[in-house]
Amino acid sequence: MVLSLFLCVFCFYKASGNATRVLSVILAFAAVQGLAAFLGFYSQFDAVPPRLPLLVLPSFALIALLFAFPMSRAFLDAIDPSWLTFLHIVRFPIELVLYWLFLFDLVPELMTFEGRNYDILSGITAPFIAYWAYIKKSMNPKWLLVWNFICLALLLNIVIQAILSAPGPFQQLSFELPNTGVFYFPYVWLPSIIVPLVFLSHVICIRQLIRTLSLKHGA
Repeated sequence: MVLSLFLCVFCFYKASGNATRVLSVILAFAAVQGLAAFLGFYSQFDAVPPRLPLLVLPSFALIALLFAFPMSRAFLDAIDPSWLTFLHIVRFPIELVLYWLFLFDLVPELMTFEGRNYDILSGITAPFIAYWAYIKKSMNPKWLLVWNFICLALLLNIVIQAILSAPGPFQQLSFELPNTGVFYFPYVWLPSIIVPLVFLSHVICIRQLIRTLSLKHGA
């Protein structure tokens, strides 16, 4: 999990043009969430109010803020999409981690590639898509856009499965084997850091591709 986090953060850092401020914010978030998990904050599943939102919402709130201001939107539009595409390679080892957690009864089977989670396909295809789109430059932007939408849907699928199988008031699935593994250190970095960065990478690329295609269509 630590190596997966490093790969994800490294790719986003390179995509941002080696922006140290971006790296500092991500590492600060990771440190806070990691410390909270290490101290057992998130493993108190009967806590009131539930602590799952504190694990997920801060990062997505920050993402929303990035799109709320012209200056930050301009920064996002200048991010290198090739590095963001390579970033999705991390989804392959993450699926192996989830399967390992399943073997130890820490996540339900539906969260693995043997269940309802097909996100491993995103990780497998990412290096080929990045190569054809940004190194060979032989991929039609429309197909790249389709790939981003499909992989974003795969991500949202597993996120929903994970939330609905987590212990607490939101649980609707897997009562016999709930999703508890991601509430412990270091796996807490998956929902709090890696998933938001993967989500943001797709949104940035989709936004850039739509603007590029709109300009070509207008021309």
